[in-house]
Amino acid sequence: MVDEVVEKSPEPIRGRPFPKGRSGNPAGRRFGSRNKATIAAQQLLAGEAEALTRKAVEAALAGDPTAMRLCLERILPRERAVKFALPPIKSAADIAQTMGAVTAALAEGLITPGEAQAVARVVTIFVQTIETSDFDQRLQILEARQAQPPSSPATVWPHSGVST
Repeated sequence: MVDEVVEKSPEPIRGRPFPKGRSGNPAGRRFGSRNKATIAAQQLLAGEAEALTRKAVEAALAGDPTAMRLCLERILPRERAVKFALPPIKSAADIAQTMGAVTAALAEGLITPGEAQAVARVVTIFVQTIETSDFDQRLQILEARQAQPPSSPATVWPHSGVST
């Protein structure tokens, strides 16, 4: 008995009208276009912004913790300038000392854990930049050496130092 393979014509799978990895609009949504729900909410609140703000402030002053958090998030800056001494970074070897300074500032309460993480990211990127620059310099030196014509070695006679 011979098994015959019957190929079916590709039919779109129910619930998947487009091939995997492709949407019906490959260009995507236009830049700056907004969701209909967002537009509707903005229209409803258009003239009420001042009254709602006043009400939130009154609720915060009355002790509502959610209203307090909402008001404080709008008043306080999300990021602040972090000031503490960092040793200079001139090579990748200097990162341990620098990260020690970041850890010490965190332990002393000068910076928050989130700020320490942000500074650590900056230090890491700085070291990667230094390493990339050093690599590029070494590569340019090697390429310059290879571009020079090889100098012929001086011919040395095997018994040139022996007198007869």
